[in-house]
Amino acid sequence: MATLDVAAGSPAALPCSVEPPDALRAWGWDAERAVEFEPLAEAGLWPARVAAQHRGLWLVVGARGEAFASPTGRLRHRADEGDLPSVGDWVGCVSSPHDGEARIDLVLARRSMFRRKAAGSRLAAQVVAANVDTIFVATSLNGDLNERRLERYVAMGRESGAEPVVLLTKADLADADARDSAVRLETELRVHVIALSSRTGEGLDSVSRWFAAGKTLALVGSSGVGKSTLLNRLAGQELMVTREIREDDGRGRHTTTHRELFLLASGALVLDTPGMREFGLWDAEDGVDDTFAEIVEIAVGCRFADCSHKFEPGCAVQAAAARGRLDQARLKAYRRLARELADQPKPATRREKDRQFGRAVRNASAERMARKRYPG
Repeated sequence: MATLDVAAGSPAALPCSVEPPDALRAWGWDAERAVEFEPLAEAGLWPARVAAQHRGLWLVVGARGEAFASPTGRLRHRADEGDLPSVGDWVGCVSSPHDGEARIDLVLARRSMFRRKAAGSRLAAQVVAANVDTIFVATSLNGDLNERRLERYVAMGRESGAEPVVLLTKADLADADARDSAVRLETELRVHVIALSSRTGEGLDSVSRWFAAGKTLALVGSSGVGKSTLLNRLAGQELMVTREIREDDGRGRHTTTHRELFLLASGALVLDTPGMREFGLWDAEDGVDDTFAEIVEIAVGCRFADCSHKFEPGCAVQAAAARGRLDQARLKAYRRLARELADQPKPATRREKDRQFGRAVRNASAERMARKRYPG
């Protein structure tokens, strides 16, 4: 369960009016949200924030406490891809007239949205965290450091609208070469890169400045890099179960199984996430360009506007790489990510395909109903 600093009680029993902003402020509610919600309150909805999701049920935090809720049929029907509630979302809820249970009727506009391509072969987006101010990308210095994977996370972090920060965990187990990589990564990625250790406390003071009251932070990264241990250290209590690292490869054992939003004593909100084995990009052209800014800047001098920076004559990027001005590994990674994005259908194309699929489903359903009513 998420930590609560609000009065006890079930949101399902609340009157159909907007709660005072003070009661939800601990969870990130502000005056702008209150103004946005006024017409919804008049329609009988009350605000809550999604703190966790468990197998089709969402744990929401309202003005008087927490309760499990499920989306209304109307929300499920009209929701586009990725529009169902995600942890961190602010939602408008109603109380069911039949059983008094909370129902999520709509998702408020997201100020930021950290996504990835859904795991597997399906072309769809998965929202990992919503309404986050800072994305902490955690990776371990003791063997897990993968610069190509970091580039993906940072690109999607930038695309989300949140500030990406790289945390290099388990610094107490790293050698000198691994530590030197922190300085280089900060220059290449142009984000804050902090080496830290939950065991010794190194670097924790440098991270604490992001943990301001009312700010929402998310911890993302691969399994076993120490996200839950770091969360426990910052919280000053064991919010997440952790297990010791394996002796054979120095990696942690994966323990987090679901996304959950925690309210810390400092007033900051931290969203912990399970480790992700796959992390595919999704609609991240701007994020990729920002992450590889040195390549984009040089590409302005290419002869062709649609240059792929591979074989075209007059390619300024290839010329810079040949002269040693560009890191070949970075250029190769940029090409790979650009190709991955180019292979995805554009958002408008996906929406049209979704509409066509929806029409086909509705038409098939209507035909079945017609055959039942008028057999033969």
